[in-house]
Amino acid sequence: MRDPLSVLTEAFTSFLFGKVETTRLPVRTSTGQAQAVYLPTAAPGLGDSGVIIGREVYSGKGYIYDPFQLYGQQLPAPHWLVLGESGNGKSALEKTYVLRQLRFRDRQVVVLDAQGEDGVGEWNLVAQELGITPIRLDPTAALDHGIRLNPLDPAITSTGQLALLRTIIEVAMGHGLDERAGFALKVAHAYVNATITARQPVLTDIVEQLRHPKPESAEAMNVALEDVRAWGLDVALVLDRLVDGDLRGMFDGPTTVGIDLDAPLIVFDLSHIDRNSIAMPILMAIVGVWLEHTWIRPDRKKRIFLVEEAWHIINSPFVAQLFQRLLKFGRRLGLSFVAVVHHLSDVVDGAAAKEAAAILKMASTRTIYAQKADEARATGRVLGLPRWAVEIIPTLTPGIAVWDVNGNVQVVKHLVTESERPLVFTDRAMTESASDLAEEELSEALRAAELEAEERATAFMHHQYPESKSSVA
Repeated sequence: MRDPLSVLTEAFTSFLFGKVETTRLPVRTSTGQAQAVYLPTAAPGLGDSGVIIGREVYSGKGYIYDPFQLYGQQLPAPHWLVLGESGNGKSALEKTYVLRQLRFRDRQVVVLDAQGEDGVGEWNLVAQELGITPIRLDPTAALDHGIRLNPLDPAITSTGQLALLRTIIEVAMGHGLDERAGFALKVAHAYVNATITARQPVLTDIVEQLRHPKPESAEAMNVALEDVRAWGLDVALVLDRLVDGDLRGMFDGPTTVGIDLDAPLIVFDLSHIDRNSIAMPILMAIVGVWLEHTWIRPDRKKRIFLVEEAWHIINSPFVAQLFQRLLKFGRRLGLSFVAVVHHLSDVVDGAAAKEAAAILKMASTRTIYAQKADEARATGRVLGLPRWAVEIIPTLTPGIAVWDVNGNVQVVKHLVTESERPLVFTDRAMTESASDLAEEELSEALRAAELEAEERATAFMHHQYPESKSSVA
């Protein structure tokens, strides 16, 4: 029972100042309804050390990602897979990521640029901004003192050279070398390396030895010389394509002097190569082995190997095996492999499904931009994405992607600064035709109209008032 004095005091106070307190009745509800009164809780980020990507869509927090910082405790491997249809922001993400990584002094990047615009690779503007000249592999330019990469460069170990030659041949033939063809190639390679010391051995030397093997090559296995020649004939025909076929000029001479493997950014421009021809995987194989033996070194640098149109690699079993070895080897030396693919079905349904699965398994980071619903479901099944992420992938707008970093799944909006914008967007042809080009044409038309009007006014003045000609002029 309340004290009468307290009741009287409360009544007097209410009379003077109005009622100051209210008695709230208890509310009964379910936990499902009551959760709305609590502030949403954002999932933990990836830390604050590394490269800023943008911001998380749901929490608004900054999103920072760096495979070298996360490797070990949060990432079992530093490799990264980027998926999505064209026009959704993959290229912008890759380029800003590289530009921002290169702000760290211990970073170095190699890009295989398979797409082109205006006669050059799409990484050309980024390279120019950094003062880098892309290594443009072009059969027509190679014949006119263009860039060459020698598979027999002494910088590559003898074992690496032989492995590269086998990969080139297997990619071109579409099947592995049998024991006899492999033996013919091995003895030809050994003879060339043993006898040519005054210069760099080249592919022409290998082809010549395959066509005309030495007697000691046959004696080593106690077989007839004609047998060794027959065993190496198919191999010689394949290598001849690099010497005197549609790929001649790029690999049949000493490596071009002046290729700077210490530059912060190295761009191999493959945009002049038909991406659907057998030439592309052959190029990928040669560049991959060449980099493995000349670029990756135990010097504490963190290296990024970014491959556009990466399904060309993973679709070839022999090239996929080569890159799989490169990924395993490079992980010990600080290499992050970034594969950019339009559709996962291009990879998992290809000729190298087994090898593709192994490479995808190594990619602990997966970034998925907008895809059609059926493609998103297939991607979700292969990558093990949560259901909510699969459902929103078809609804994503350009610049927004689902990021899965070893199970930490976020929706992230990529942010591009004003200084980066002119360098990273690759749809100039589309945007110019729709706006910039139209505006330029309109400006030209207006200038032409102004000049024509001025000329007509001047002619009229001269005709009506000849004496004022000098003043008008």
